[in-house]
Amino acid sequence: MRGGGDQLNVGERIAFYRRRRGLSQAVLADLVNRSEDWLSKIERGEREIRRLDVLTDLAKALRVTLGDLLGMPVLMEDEECHDDVPAIRDALMAPRRLSRTLFSSSSSPDHVDPAPVAALAEAVWSDYQRGDLGRVVSAMPNLVKAAQRLEAASADDPPYKRSCAAVSARIHHLAATALSKIGEADLAWIAAERAMQAADDSEDPLVLASAARSGTHALLAVGRFEDALELGNAAARWLAPRMKAGDPAALSLYGMLFLRTAVAAARHQDRATADELLSRAERAAADLGRDANYWLTSFGPSNVALHRVSVALDLGDAGQVADSGVHVNTEHLPLERQASHMIDVARALSLVAKDDDALQILLTAEQKAPGIVRHSAAVRQVVRAVCRRAPVARSSPLFAFAERCRAVK
Repeated sequence: MRGGGDQLNVGERIAFYRRRRGLSQAVLADLVNRSEDWLSKIERGEREIRRLDVLTDLAKALRVTLGDLLGMPVLMEDEECHDDVPAIRDALMAPRRLSRTLFSSSSSPDHVDPAPVAALAEAVWSDYQRGDLGRVVSAMPNLVKAAQRLEAASADDPPYKRSCAAVSARIHHLAATALSKIGEADLAWIAAERAMQAADDSEDPLVLASAARSGTHALLAVGRFEDALELGNAAARWLAPRMKAGDPAALSLYGMLFLRTAVAAARHQDRATADELLSRAERAAADLGRDANYWLTSFGPSNVALHRVSVALDLGDAGQVADSGVHVNTEHLPLERQASHMIDVARALSLVAKDDDALQILLTAEQKAPGIVRHSAAVRQVVRAVCRRAPVARSSPLFAFAERCRAVK
């Protein structure tokens, strides 16, 4: 069901996979501790599932992935219709990456200078923060191959190996984050695992803490909320003693780990833990004293405020988010953060049936970061819900937006 031709909503996908498994509505509803009437309304589109943990339980019962039920990914195309995700897959799954022993050469590998590769990686990270997913995806295949060359060239020189590993970790971290954003959860997991392995080899605490963020992104994307919480907490505990010198980069990474684990706790419907983790992130932001962008984290008080909105939405507080989310000032944050926040607010507005407001926010977000908005499974859900509630003329702005997001044929 992958690709731009998948026009089913979540309820229709649940029905599709339920029938494929040979389950009745009564049996599936019982497996997730719900009523048959509840499931029937979900499948008919008369009710929406507001919480990811409920979707995760349904995915487990149906033995499919969370992405299967969310209907992602669609084909990743930018304005020039480039789709380089297959090239990223080829790079990540290159046979030579499986065994350095089997594919080692008798001659010494060429020396690769990590500095220009690192500079390019950071430039592409900046593209990501600007919301330019098309440029990130286009650059990623060659970056992954460069990371592999760095790792292959560094085996017999420990200091050089550590510097090469640090660059590889940053590249694979970016790959995992971008792939999670466009719904390529399985590829994101491969990239996150590579990022963590390279970070271990770098022996740099900041590289490892940063790479752990990619692991939480990948785990959240596949609905493994408890695992994401465990990884993020372990990384934060490990990093804590290394902040005694007051390094603002370490403090930023430390705070971001709490923000990621707060999201994991919220999606697991653990309100108390989510609140405590947000409070820890807030204290780290207060210690930092300002909104900053160390290690491209965009961490600070404003990012904590955005995550409070996201956590509230994951906990089911749609009315609160609809009322308060529009008042959070995001203008000085990276466009990726701005667009992600606006998508959260639009989701909340849709859930309380303020469809016109939701559409206007999404159109504004699209102007800021079209790639992020058009390839968001959450946006497609909102658009389909709005279209179901009101007739849509093909000439309307809503229908045109729905076409750009691949939410309708």
